[in-house]
Amino acid sequence: MTTATADDTALGRHRPFLLLCGEQIASSLGRQITALALALLAVTGLDAGPLGAASVLALTYLPGALLSPLAGVLVDRVRLRNLLAAVTCAQALVVGSVPAAAAAGGLTRGHLYGVAVVSGALTFTLSVALQAALPRVVPPGRLLGANSALTAARTSGQIGGPALGGVLVGLVGPAPALLAGSAAYAVEALLVLALPATLNLRRRRGANSPLDALCAGLTAVRSQPRLRRMVVSGAGLNLGSGAATGLYVFYAARELGLTAWQLGVTYAVYSAATVAGALLARRFARTAGLWQATRMCGVVAGAAVFLIPAASLGPAFVLLLAYQVTYGLSGTVWMISMTTTQQQVTPEEMQGRVAGLVQSVLLAGVPVGAFAGGALATRLGNVPVLLGSATAALISAATLWAPLRAPGADAADPADRTGLRDPADRTDPLDPLDPPGGLPNRP
Repeated sequence: MTTATADDTALGRHRPFLLLCGEQIASSLGRQITALALALLAVTGLDAGPLGAASVLALTYLPGALLSPLAGVLVDRVRLRNLLAAVTCAQALVVGSVPAAAAAGGLTRGHLYGVAVVSGALTFTLSVALQAALPRVVPPGRLLGANSALTAARTSGQIGGPALGGVLVGLVGPAPALLAGSAAYAVEALLVLALPATLNLRRRRGANSPLDALCAGLTAVRSQPRLRRMVVSGAGLNLGSGAATGLYVFYAARELGLTAWQLGVTYAVYSAATVAGALLARRFARTAGLWQATRMCGVVAGAAVFLIPAASLGPAFVLLLAYQVTYGLSGTVWMISMTTTQQQVTPEEMQGRVAGLVQSVLLAGVPVGAFAGGALATRLGNVPVLLGSATAALISAATLWAPLRAPGADAADPADRTGLRDPADRTDPLDPLDPPGGLPNRP
């Protein structure tokens, strides 16, 4: 049974989908405030060096890389709305523990890193669950438009989140600012509880054990050549960009001299760029095809990372803004195209497992890159490591343009049956776009 809206129902009038959009706004506010406050707290409050600052990002992503496959199995087997509610409530409590410990004078670096780990585990469990929930809310032909709308909703919260976080950090300090992040997660929990009870229906199990379930999900991913290539290339792109992102706050604050409000503005500009990317994604994917859109935008995103080390040559603030705009725009189209591909080619009863496995591979590069980048920066300096990170990101993205397999094999590509090939190659095109009036639609 599904709660999916009919094809002729505008997404803007579908209550479950609108609740998901509201959840994305609240969640993004919480994540952005939390990420900025934790990073600044490590650098300014606990006097962490490059490795310590990068460790906050790495520990946030590491649980997602390790636990996402298990989260996917869990999502396919439990009552989905209950799981979403439990995760969001726990997130509010975990983030709220930091200002509580700071007020009591007991905040330590271990506590901060522990919050990063637990918060990351909860965040990426929620991400897998939401990817599995969306195909139950909208039909396959509307997934591209729905993913675009959710991205726009998420980034509308991200625009205000970094700016609000920067202002709060400047006014009250990074630890008390986390109270706002905790409050945003509490609002998210209320929105999740308002989702329809039909999401709690258990899905039919396709395997007898968790191991069998994981193997079935892995087989599903391996059977899709383009999805497999997207995942491998994306993992390398995240490796390079993860190293750069892990050093971003330390490099911008200590070496470039950016203030907290300037950092907040760069994050806000990134969010505005992702809104533009979400608005362009549907039209671009319809014109170029999901596969071409993913390949082109992946290369642009990889090249954009070079703007971070270029900021050392000045003007730093302007070049970092340019990086956030370019990466936000191209990276959003890349992610929407890849996520839509994944959801369209995956059977409904396996959405959680496939989403978990894909997310695990994509995320694995982020903590590895962040740890490696932080460690190397202590010996080599920030700029050489940032240049190497950008090179790795660009090379990985460029592998999307390598031949998939023997000529003529594309005719058997399962993507052909779901409208994922270029429009000119389709004999029975699928228009996944929203009609006028629907809602418009990170790493």
